[in-house]
Amino acid sequence: MITNHETEARELLEVLPAVTEAELLALRDRLADSAAAQGVLDVAYRTLDTPVGSLLLAATEKGLVRVAYQVQGHERALYSLAALVSPRILHAPARLDAVSREIDEYFAGRRRTFDLPLDFSLSHGFRRAVLSHLPDIGYGHTASYAAVAAAAGRPRAFRAVGTACATNPLPVVVPCHRVIRSDGSLSGYAGGPAAKRALLTLEAA
Repeated sequence: MITNHETEARELLEVLPAVTEAELLALRDRLADSAAAQGVLDVAYRTLDTPVGSLLLAATEKGLVRVAYQVQGHERALYSLAALVSPRILHAPARLDAVSREIDEYFAGRRRTFDLPLDFSLSHGFRRAVLSHLPDIGYGHTASYAAVAAAAGRPRAFRAVGTACATNPLPVVVPCHRVIRSDGSLSGYAGGPAAKRALLTLEAA
């Protein structure tokens, strides 16, 4: 049975002008600008298509706080950010323009290091210490879990290094893909083994 409210809603939709996609995008941008101006935009996010799939990029005012592969679940990553960082999250691509540009340059082979402010709010303790050493592994090079553990000051903690890499909130930018087993074989990776192999192949070219 169709109620009077449903009839009124349908009639209203019929007389409203059609909204184009461009108008919706412009409205979204205005909302993002307004939220930022009012100080209520704590986390901005966007997605970026790359050779290893779609990446979710999220940033706070401090810097890039999350990079998530599609296989990790973009929605899951956003829920985690809402719980651990702030629920005031908005799709606001402009804040991530520089991040997107540098990642595009990396995949095009024109960038070997990232010059981005990073927010390590999602990493603590020894895991944070491990992540701070990963950029020391140069582009096109690899290091074993044991070597990274020694560099982080705990030579026997190679398993903990594996956990730190597996939970790295900033893959690609913080290069956990350069950490491999002592025998030279690849190990697990947040984006899957194919993504890890693709990144190492890119850097070896």
